[in-house]
Amino acid sequence: MIERRPVLDFIAHATLIIGVLIVAFPVYLTLVASTQSASDIASARPLSLLPGSNFLETYRVALFGGESSMGSKYPAAAPMMLVSLISALIIAIGKITISLLSAFAIVYFRFPMRSLVFWMIFVTLMLPVEVRIGPTYEVVSSLGMLNSYAGLTVPLIASATATFLFRQFFLTVPDELVEAARMDGAGPMRFFKDVLLPLSSTSIAALFVIQFIYGWNQYLWPLLVTTNEDMYPVVLGIKRLIAGEAYTEWNVVMATAMLAMLPPALVVMLMQKWFVKGLVDTEK
Repeated sequence: MIERRPVLDFIAHATLIIGVLIVAFPVYLTLVASTQSASDIASARPLSLLPGSNFLETYRVALFGGESSMGSKYPAAAPMMLVSLISALIIAIGKITISLLSAFAIVYFRFPMRSLVFWMIFVTLMLPVEVRIGPTYEVVSSLGMLNSYAGLTVPLIASATATFLFRQFFLTVPDELVEAARMDGAGPMRFFKDVLLPLSSTSIAALFVIQFIYGWNQYLWPLLVTTNEDMYPVVLGIKRLIAGEAYTEWNVVMATAMLAMLPPALVVMLMQKWFVKGLVDTEK
């Protein structure tokens, strides 16, 4: 029997609603600002909370570039979003692929110092990009990978966290499956492809969402390895919009920020079911 506690239910729902409002209000304010003109934003004290009438013009300038109504020239966000999309997909798919193969080798292959190899991988969690960014940049520069997708993605595609998660999952796979595959004459890669990958589908989906957002939101590393505007990701482009003009048209900046939020939001919404299942499902 479940005891109903109306007061506690009310407090819980009120807390959730307040939390949603706190998170959603900046997004709503960004959307409202993107529909107004630059003069309206500059003169408004405080900013109006009602949408303006400059929606189509602002988003046209933000997405395709060109000259705004105030005479400022802005680059197109569409090419920058394409760079971000390609980079995020390469990082997400690369991290998952390398982590799957690394975890598979650590769990199912017997080789000297196997545990040491795993812990060496795991220790890299204590070395974030900011700590190793100097030597990494030197290597990328020496290999001629600046201003390229390889330079944007290759240093970021290894993931100790994903390797650890896949290793822990592979350890829960019954030994009977390994023996059955061996009796059927399946080699290691066939066992990996036909057994482990289907079982790991929800975990792969959850990690894909996390790693896609991680790759999309990269700022510091692209700031170092890109000097060509054609290779700017959209997050870096937003900063350029703010610093590139003496007079900032905040409506265009806000419109670009809204466009930059759409792909990660779509990925989360479309893969929400798989994402939640991959994080909480215990029936492996």
